[in-house]
Amino acid sequence: MSLIRRVGDLSAVLGLALFLSACPASRTTISQINANPAKYTNKEVGIVGKVTDSYGVLGSGAYEIDDGTGRLWVATTRGVPSRGARVGVSGHLHTGFNYGGRSYGTIIEETGRRSSKQP
Repeated sequence: MSLIRRVGDLSAVLGLALFLSACPASRTTISQINANPAKYTNKEVGIVGKVTDSYGVLGSGAYEIDDGTGRLWVATTRGVPSRGARVGVSGHLHTGFNYGGRSYGTIIEETGRRSSKQP
């Protein structure tokens, strides 16, 4: 990996971290959210990760983020980022239903986003 690319990647990660630290949302990992979704339900959270999947139509849609600890879907009305993009997202966490101590349908309703396209 070239030095320029490493510096660019580091700059993107630091920029996203700075953005989220300025947001009112607390930064959490996806594994923390998935382990105890009730703690974060209807609260604003912030996560940073790579877009692994996305679907959109006419500016609305959903995309999946992987932060290295797990994956989580984000619903948006601002257009979806492309696969491979690094994004920092803030939004309100909602859960679908709980069964057997597990939460199904956990999703973030996006209120803010910063992204950097991966080369």
